[in-house]
Amino acid sequence: MTDARRKHDLITRHQHGFLSKHSTITGLLATLNDWTLALHNKHAVDAIYFDFSKAFDSVVHSKLQTNLQGYGFDGNITCATV
Repeated sequence: MTDARRKHDLITRHQHGFLSKHSTITGLLATLNDWTLALHNKHAVDAIYFDFSKAFDSVVHSKLQTNLQGYGFDGNITCATV
């Protein structure tokens, strides 16, 4: 699965989910570090939050599954029951 994500550039090295040794904790630490450096250097810091939970309620899951398989994803990730 990781090979397909890297092969198709679906997840950047800045992504902290779905990658080995990366988590929400490492993501928060990286963000805190970036904000701290910016504030220390007297740069403005803006934060924008998106709630994608409702967006996935409108996804046609069969099309999403087909697209994921086209990128080389298979197994448990594409056969989840919704």
